[in-house]
Amino acid sequence: MIAPVLARLLKRGALIVGVAGLTLLAWRAYDSERGPALQPWHLRVPHELSIEQIDRADWATWLQAEGRVFAEVEREVSDTLDPSQVPPFNRYRKDSRVYPPHFATDWNRSYLLRPAGKPRGVVVLLHGLTDSPYSLRHVAQRYVEHGYLAIGLRLPGHGTVPAGLTDARWQDWLAATRLALRTARAEVPAPAPLHLVGYSNGGALAVKYALDALNDPQLPQAQRLVLISPMIGVAASARFAGLAALPAVLPAFSKAAWLNLRPEYNPFKYNSFPANAARQSWLLTDALQQQLQVLTDDPRLARLPPILGFQSLTDATVSTPAVVNGLYRQLPANGSELVIFDLNRDRDFEGLLDTASVTSLANLLPPAPRNYTTRILSNEGSGNAKLQELSQLALSLESSRRPLELAYPPGVFSLSHVALPFPIDDGLYGTQPSPREDFGVHLGTLAARGERGVLVVPMDELMRLTANPFYPYLIQRIEAQIDKATVE
Repeated sequence: MIAPVLARLLKRGALIVGVAGLTLLAWRAYDSERGPALQPWHLRVPHELSIEQIDRADWATWLQAEGRVFAEVEREVSDTLDPSQVPPFNRYRKDSRVYPPHFATDWNRSYLLRPAGKPRGVVVLLHGLTDSPYSLRHVAQRYVEHGYLAIGLRLPGHGTVPAGLTDARWQDWLAATRLALRTARAEVPAPAPLHLVGYSNGGALAVKYALDALNDPQLPQAQRLVLISPMIGVAASARFAGLAALPAVLPAFSKAAWLNLRPEYNPFKYNSFPANAARQSWLLTDALQQQLQVLTDDPRLARLPPILGFQSLTDATVSTPAVVNGLYRQLPANGSELVIFDLNRDRDFEGLLDTASVTSLANLLPPAPRNYTTRILSNEGSGNAKLQELSQLALSLESSRRPLELAYPPGVFSLSHVALPFPIDDGLYGTQPSPREDFGVHLGTLAARGERGVLVVPMDELMRLTANPFYPYLIQRIEAQIDKATVE
């Protein structure tokens, strides 16, 4: 008697779930069609090297293939545009002031920067999702000034057209990372120090590579990792991004493959975002978390290189708790360090902060002693607007406080995910851009005010902080690691 009733309930439940699923897919298909039309940069997928080809390639082969990809974009996208249909402020229009090939250096491409004289070490730099090698060029230049050879890698699917990310996989990015590390050791053999710097998605790749190298002696291991806003964890919704793109299997609903479609006015970063990019970021972080869990209490983890990490307490792109609990909590006592940039605790912002979206600093870190050093930059309790560095060394119960000659600029309530690697004089993102560089637009100085519904981009995108007022502190901490590694 019970079995037939249970069968009917299960059948009814399956029917309800099926109807709900079809309804959601129908709504997604309808909703996606309400946005702007797809453009050539959303439709033309450049032909990148396969994983197998990347694993067989050297740096010269990689650059040649990259040159073919950019030539394909010029031929299939830029040369086909109708100027009457594309706004002049577009990175793919050849007569646009933000057309990257017009600049002295097209920072969308992979680069190799050599120091004066014989390199004392080598560093590989991995950019973030939808980003380009531009994002870590300031860090790269500082390494070069310290005598290091710097290799800035363009990850597959990036730097060209957003459509490149509709077909990319995180395994492609990891294969390119292996290529860059092979190149680093071919250019600057051991025992010269090798550093690996990762920003956002590049941070996840850096950690993933370092873990892989623990098991594979053929992979050159870095001596130090530097992580900036690392993507150790993302929103759980990214797991289902592939479902949002399901209607795109039908050509009539091809726009469903995109989570947003934005004008492409940034010469070194995509504004449009495909669902596959979100899904690949989740798949990468999931693989990374599983690998870390497997290595818990494994003696091999003791060989993981020290990690210097920088993270804003508030981050709308990656999970700050995941950086602490998913990565640093797993680390051995190997000299790692985590720097956290606190909110602006100035009283003018009291009552205006959304407590539901702000990570609690008090609950973020596990109790001391910890296997890693923590440094928190905060103006809470300082008595003025200037920041203090609250430090607690690894394996210590003692803490110290040091005043800094740094302060939040007026009107800035926090850092952001995208701000950390850029100084305030960056030519594109800086709040005080250097007159020595012109990339066609100063995104960091835009302070739009007016009526809603007029701009073609959301107002919150223009309000997001794009440069780091505390960059001098960040680069000093990195330089201390450079000098320490060189001495060792």
